Amino acid sequence: MNDSTKKSVYLVSACLMGLCTRYDGTIKPDAESKNFLKGCIRIPVCPEQLGGMPTPRPAADIKDGDGFDVLQGTASVCTKDGEDVTAPFVRGAQQVLQIAKSNEIKGICLKARSPSCAVSGTIGVTAALLKKHGYKLYEF
Repeated sequence: MNDSTKKSVYLVSACLMGLCTRYDGTIKPDAESKNFLKGCIRIPVCPEQLGGMPTPRPAADIKDGDGFDVLQGTASVCTKDGEDVTAPFVRGAQQVLQIAKSNEIKGICLKARSPSCAVSGTIGVTAALLKKHGYKLYEF
C-alpha cells in the first residue's frame, strides 16, 4: 500500500466503540465518533483496564486538581468510596502512551467526562499525558 492509499490510524476509547469497558459495565457505542472515524483504522484502548482495574468498577473522580496534577503527584484519583486509585490510572495512561508511540497515530478519540479520558473541563489523566506528548486529541 503506498502513502496515498494508506488509511489513517486513530486510538479510540474502547467504550466509544461499544466495548464493555465503561466503569459501570454498560455498553454505549458513540455514533458521532463512529462517523468521524469512518474509513480509518481504529485501535481501541481503555486506560483503566490497561492499568489493571476491573469492569465494572466503582466510579472515580480526580481530587484536588486535574490530570496534569495527578501526573505531577499533586492530585489523586479516588473512587466515590474514597479508595485511592491513582496508581492504576497513571499506569493505564502510560500504557496508552506506549501504544500510541508504537503506531503511526493521526489522532486519539477520547470519552468526555472521564477521569482518564476527558479533554475538556477537568482534563483526565490519560488525556493530559497524551497532550503533554503532543498528540491531537478529539473528545466524544
